[in-house]
Parts: sequence; structure tokens; C-alpha cells
Amino acid sequence: MIKNYLVIAFRSLLKNKVYSIINIMGLAIGLACFIFISLYILDEVSYDRFYPNAERIFRINADIRFGGTDLNLALSSDPLGPTLKKDYPQVEQYVRLYTMEGAKQIKNGSAFVTENNVCYADSTFFEVFKLPVLYGNASTALSSPKSIAISEKAALKYFKTSDATGKILTIGSSEPVAYKVTAVYQDIPANSHFKKDFLLPMSDLRFTPGNYLANNFHTYILLKEQVDYKLFERNFEGLILKYILPQINHFIGINTMANFKKAGNRYEYSLIPLTDIHLKSDRADELDVNGNIQYVYIFSVVALFILIIACINFINLTTARSANRSKEVGIKKTLGSERSSLIMQFITESTVTSCFAFVIALLIVIVLIPVFNDITTKSFSVGGLFGSGILFYLLLLPILVGVAAGYYPAIFLSSFQPITAMKSKFGGGYTRSNLRDILVTFQFVTSLILICGTMIVYQQLNYIQTKNLGFSKDQVLVVNGTDALGNSTEVFKRQVAGIAGVKSASNAGFLPVGNSSGAGHIFSKDPVMDEKNGTVMQFWRVDYDYIKTMDIKLQQGRDFSVASGAADFNKVIINESTARILGYDNPVGKKIYSYDGGAHVEDIVPYEIVGVVRNFHFESLRHSVGPLCMILGHSNWKLAFRIDGKDAPALLGQIEAKWKALTPEIPFSYNFLDDSFDQMYRSEQRVGKIALIFAALTMFIACLGLFGLVTYISEQRTKEIGVRKVLGASTFSIVRLLSNDLLRLVLLSILIAFPLAYYFMQKWLQDFAYGVSISWWVFAWAGVGALLVAFGTVGYRAISAALTNPVTSLRSE
Repeated sequence: MIKNYLVIAFRSLLKNKVYSIINIMGLAIGLACFIFISLYILDEVSYDRFYPNAERIFRINADIRFGGTDLNLALSSDPLGPTLKKDYPQVEQYVRLYTMEGAKQIKNGSAFVTENNVCYADSTFFEVFKLPVLYGNASTALSSPKSIAISEKAALKYFKTSDATGKILTIGSSEPVAYKVTAVYQDIPANSHFKKDFLLPMSDLRFTPGNYLANNFHTYILLKEQVDYKLFERNFEGLILKYILPQINHFIGINTMANFKKAGNRYEYSLIPLTDIHLKSDRADELDVNGNIQYVYIFSVVALFILIIACINFINLTTARSANRSKEVGIKKTLGSERSSLIMQFITESTVTSCFAFVIALLIVIVLIPVFNDITTKSFSVGGLFGSGILFYLLLLPILVGVAAGYYPAIFLSSFQPITAMKSKFGGGYTRSNLRDILVTFQFVTSLILICGTMIVYQQLNYIQTKNLGFSKDQVLVVNGTDALGNSTEVFKRQVAGIAGVKSASNAGFLPVGNSSGAGHIFSKDPVMDEKNGTVMQFWRVDYDYIKTMDIKLQQGRDFSVASGAADFNKVIINESTARILGYDNPVGKKIYSYDGGAHVEDIVPYEIVGVVRNFHFESLRHSVGPLCMILGHSNWKLAFRIDGKDAPALLGQIEAKWKALTPEIPFSYNFLDDSFDQMYRSEQRVGKIALIFAALTMFIACLGLFGLVTYISEQRTKEIGVRKVLGASTFSIVRLLSNDLLRLVLLSILIAFPLAYYFMQKWLQDFAYGVSISWWVFAWAGVGALLVAFGTVGYRAISAALTNPVTSLRSE
């Protein structure tokens, strides 16, 4: 029986080649899109799930509001982890990571290599993050000073062998320190929210412990089995009262948290599951650029809808051509065929079509997977498609699609009554169907929402690129790791500043991009700080030429001046947001006060405001411009140079030559500020590219279905067209006859799609503090484009039919 079904299915495909090709290509493109998007989604949701105890690991987040300024940090204080372990038996273990020292220079042979994936970690690292330790002892790997644990990749890079235990790594160029490799661990997979190749012992970190108010550490805790983390979070309130309130009271004079909160402030800790960090965390000082759960939801819907649209093409063409199968159904029923066997036959046909489409879809995926990797910045492989975790679902996909696409046509076709079918009352031309109209409308509504959404994403990205940021990001060269030059840093800066084509030079430890250094500080307009007059703001240490190099505009007062000498070292320059929060119309000459880290109230230090700069965006445009204070100080671990971009390669060569002359063993590392700025919106750029491709493919699949429908309509009305032509009908009237109904559905789709697109994109734009207004022209272009594409698709086939010789048309039957 199955063999007969298969034979009939193959004969049907060969007999109706045009419709078979349309069905197979539509399903193949839909399946390929579905596979690509599924790969992307599965990778995004897999982050950090490879740890055996991932469901029990949580990161501590800090949420602070003081003086109207919010800090949402992926960080917490250094004593918090040890305190939780000591006071709460629910905590099995903790580990802290410290990354604020940035990249390290590590000696490889006679030269140094700049390594970014370096951090300090507690000796408990491998107890919390159970990475396989290939060589060495996991429990003691980071227990001793000057010990280091490295990844297998790093071991192969520096020692040409995986077993590097006992070998020495020299870290630091100006003050080299020898570290002994005590463990080699398996490379951290790409689907991790942090990827560190070098772990230094926390005992080697130079910092003053015990300050609960200095949030500089990424702290993770491992809860014991059966502990509900939401219930455990309630313990933070008591911990804050016991340990943090006394330190707040030390320099702000707050006796109760109730008064602190009553003034509109907050100081809270919360837990986020390890497996949620990549998709559900967008905080300051994340260890890497995270994804966005909203995009996973969006692409899940897109994948499903693309597949549905491809299935709709099959359903529409199969039901539209029902008259061609009516006699076949009538004869088979007359000869005793059961309806169930007919249903099975038609579902087999659709499944065979789906299987052919699936083979083509796999070929498309295999050919285009490198392109998809470039767009998504992922590293999918062809071998990964056939892994044990995905192979079963991959093989099941064409069967499910075949059954889903073929079920309604099978029910519809098998419902024909034998007598009616044998009398050919289903013949005689094309019959409209409400269901078919609904399905075509759904196709174009989905396509138009995707197209409008993509246009608005690109409109927002263009707005980000062209918006006046308050500083000039173009033609700014940032040289990294300049602290490795030691005492020669200033020499290098002066030498480069003297090169023709370099307009200005400054220290650049603090840059107006989201992944740069940042330092929160509490300031007050009064010498005695309390819960009402203080505010948290960014506190940047800059040099005399920083404002000039970044092209930041002064609103009031003056810049820092070398001529002022030491007097300017207790002066500050603030931005407009700070002036507004302080309540000063003319802040120049006024003083603000800040705690200087000492043990006494007398450690409050006054700073005189000498200038106010216009607000400039130093974070992503998702956030409003917060308060900022700049002071003269040390931040020369990076240097920034504003250059003339006419001959940048030659200029870069001269700068690199100056670097090599001072330190030939350390690599010259640089980037441009506008590239760092673009990195903040990498996720949106990636989404925009993916959405553009799939929106175009969705429209193509929908138009493929239209082409099939109008082809069939013209075939069914061949004789009618011939009669009308003989009676004097014009080509235009014939084209209108064939395309009117379908184009009317496209117009209806536009009316439905545009309000939905506006609603969804307004919700998306709410993530940005500075978003574009959705312009009418987005919908105008999308609507006109959809009508032109649809008319082109329908019109081409309709004109071909209208131009056919009426004699040929009348002879066709």
C-alpha cells in the first residue's frame, strides 16, 4: 500500500512540474530559513548550560539609586561573597572574578603578547565552575601566590603542549612577574558569558579588602541542593542592615535604611541564574556583550511564520487545483476506496514533496552556513547539523511539515462525493475560497510586518550613527596597553603628538563608549553629606587635553590648564546633568564634596567646579545621559590621538615605529573610537541583517505562492480569456480580471499589517532612551514596495495569459 502511495506521489509530481517546482522551492526556502533560525536560537539559549551544576550557580547584582542616579551593576563588593558563605549555610561556595586591570602583557619567547582574557579568581573557582581540569589539581590550583591556571588553548600557544603544569609564564613588561602554571583546564566553550584563558590568584590582587560600598567584583555563589534562590534573596535585606548600613552611616550619616529609602534612594542586591545572564542581563560591567531574550522570542516567531507561509503556498495551490483531482477521487471512491486511504495518499504526496524540499534545504544550509556565521558572528559547522542532539529533530522536520501542509488538502480532497466528482461539477474554472483568501492575507501581513520592522531597525541604527553625541568619535585613534611603557608613556605621547597629522593627544583610560572604564563616586553639594543631598556620578580622571581630543564642548567656565599648575588638581569639570541634579544654574566657582576613602568624616574633600561641558553620551543610547565629573588624574593605560584621516595607514606606521623604538618586545595594539562605539550596538546590527534577509525571503515565498495561484487561475480561465479577447476585451481588462482579487488581498494585508508593525516596533524602541520617531514614509515605502512586487509577480503571468492568441485559447479545450 505504501509503495502504491509513493508511486502515485512521484507520478503526480512529474505530471505537474510547474506546481511541483513552486511547492518544493517554497518549502525548501522555508525549511532552510527555519533551520538557520533554529540553529541561532538553540545556540543563544544554550549559554552556560554545559556546567554540571549550572542550575545552582547565581551571580550577585547590585542596584543602587542615590540622589536620583541609578546604577545597575553586574558587580558587587569584595567581602560580600565571603560573608554569604560564613553567615548563610544555604551557600555551598562562592567565587569572585576581578577584571578591572584589563589586558596583561604575557611573554611568549622573546616578545610579549597582549592577552585580554585574563582575570583574578578565588581558589574556589573550580568548585563553582566545574570545568574539567586536564592537568594539575583543581582544588589547589589558585591557592598560592604567583600561581596561574590556564586554558588548554593558552598552554598550546605558549608551551606547544597541553601539559604545561610547572612551567613559568612571565606577566608584565615594565615589572615582569614569574607565574607558575599549576593547572590546565579545558577551553571554556564559546557559548559562555565569560571566556577566560588565564586565571590569576586573588591573593595577588592589590586592593584594600572589607569595603562593602566598593562594587568591583563579579561574585557568583553556588547554592546547595533544593535551595530556592528567590527565597534566599530575602536574606540580603538583613545583610545590608548588618554590614552595609554602618559603612553608609560612616560618611553620609544615615541611621536607618527606612530614612534612606524614604528619600528616594535604594541599595539592593539580587541573584540572577547563571543560565539567564547571556539573554536576560544588560547591566553595567558585563563580562561580555550579551544577547537579548526579546530577539530570541522574535526570531522564534519569525521561524515559525516563515514555515507556515511556505506551508500555506502548498495548501493554496493544492486546494486551488482540487478540480483536477476530483475525477480521480470520484473513480477511487466508486471502486471502493475508503476516505482514510485517500487521506493517507494525499498526505504521502505532501510528505514526499516535503522530503524533496528538505534535501534542497539541507544543501542550501550547507552552502550558506559560512555566510550565516559571518552575519551572526557564530561558529556553526556542517557537522553540528548531524550531531546527536539535533539529528532526530532534523529528520523529523520534513515529516511534520509534510503532514501539516498536507492535512487540510487531504481532508478537503477526500471529502468529494463520487457522483458530484464524476459529473465534473468541480470543474469549469477557478473557484474563490474564503480560507485561501485568509491564508494569502496572512502571508502578506507577516511579510509586511517583517519588512516594516527591518526598516525601523535600520532607521534606529542610522540615527545612532548620525546623532550628535556631544563629542566627535571619528578620526580618534586609541592605543591600548600604554601603561606597559612604564615611565616612557608620557614620552610616547609627546612623540606621537609631534607627528604631522596628529592634532591632539590625551590619556584615554576613560572613554565615552559602553565598554570603557567607569568609576562611580558619591558627591554632595554640602560638606555634610546625608541621604538627600548626595548623588552617585561617574568620576573620570583625565588630563589637560582630554576635552580637546574628544571634541567635547564647554558650556560654561574653562578647561583644565597647565598654567594653573597644582591648583587645578582639586578642580573639577562637570556635565549639564550634574549641574541640573545639583540645582545650579551657574555652577562655576561652586564646590562639591566627596568622601576620599579614609576612616574619618574629615576625609570629605572639597572640589571647586571650574567648568561645565555639554552633555555627551558616554553610555549606550539605551540610557539617558547621567551625571559626570572629570578631574585631573592618572588614566594613561590607554592614549587617544585625534588624527587627520587623509593618510591614516602612513600615520599608523609612524606611530607604530615610535612604539617599537621604545618597546620592541611589546606588540602595538590600537583601535578607532568609532569602531568601539559600533560594538555597543553589535546586537542590533546583527539583528538588522538577519531580519532583512528573512524579511526578503518571506516576501519571496509569499510571491512564489501568488505566482502559482495566478498561473493556475489563468490556466483554468484559458477559454474564458479567449472568448473575452474575441469579443474585444483589452489586454488591460484581462490583466485586471486575473489580478484584481489577489491585489485586493495585498491591500487588505497592508491595512492589517501597518498598525501591528507600528505597535511592535514602538515596544522595541522603548528599550532606547533616545529612539527615532516612526516615520510615515516607512509604511509608505513598504506598502508601495509590496504592491509593486505583488503586481509584478501577478502581472507578469497575467499579461502572458492576456497576450495569448485567442484562437489558441479556444482550441485548448
